[in-house]
Amino acid sequence: MRLFMQAHIIVKVVMIGLMFMFVVGLYIIIYKTMYLRRASGESQQFTESFWKSRDIEQIYKQAQALRNSPISAMFVAGYTELAKLASDENMKGDREGNLANIERSLRRSQLVETTKLESMVPFLATTGSAAPFIGLFGTVIGIMFAFLEIADSKDASAASLKTVCPHIAEALFATAIGLVAAIPAVMAYNYFMRRIKVLRMEMEMFEQDYLNIIKRHFLR
Repeated sequence: MRLFMQAHIIVKVVMIGLMFMFVVGLYIIIYKTMYLRRASGESQQFTESFWKSRDIEQIYKQAQALRNSPISAMFVAGYTELAKLASDENMKGDREGNLANIERSLRRSQLVETTKLESMVPFLATTGSAAPFIGLFGTVIGIMFAFLEIADSKDASAASLKTVCPHIAEALFATAIGLVAAIPAVMAYNYFMRRIKVLRMEMEMFEQDYLNIIKRHFLR
C-alpha cells in the first residue's frame, strides 16, 4: 500500500487497471472452472443414459434436466426438429431434406453451445498478453518521473541510493502486478481451451452418432 500511495498518478492508474484485470480474471477462472466441470459431468451422464435407454421420450426428459451439458442441448435441438418434421405431412416423404434439416439444427446448436463454452475466455488471453506490457509501461513512466524529480532537486543528496531506490521500487511494483495478473490468466486460458476442445470433439462425435441413429430408425 505504501508503494502504491507514493507512486506517480499515471503509475497509480496503471496499477488500478492491472488490479481490475486480475480481479476480473480471477472471477472468470473460478466461474469457468465450475461451469466446465458441470458441463463435462452432465455430458458424461447424458451420454451414458443415451446409449443405455431405448425410450427416446425418457432421454428427452433427462436432456431437458441436464441444462449445462452441450451434448444434451444438441439432442434437444435435434429431437425438436425431428418432431416438427414428423408432424409436417409435406415433409414426410423427403428423407434427404429431413436429414439435412436435422443436421443443420444440430450444427446450429453446436455453434451456440461452443459460443457459451468459450465466453469470457478471450479476456484471459488478453490479460495474459497485455498485462506484462501495461505493467512495464507503468514501470517506465515511474522511473522516468523519478529521475526527473531527482534532476530537478537542488539537494545534492537527492541522488543517493536511499532516495532513488524507493522511487524505482514503486515503479517496479507495476510490473509485478502485471505479472501477477498475467501468469494465472495464461495458465487458465490454456487449460480452458484444452477442456473446450475435448467437449467440441465429443459434440462432433455425438452429432454423427445421432444422425446415424435417426437414419436407421426414424427416416426410412
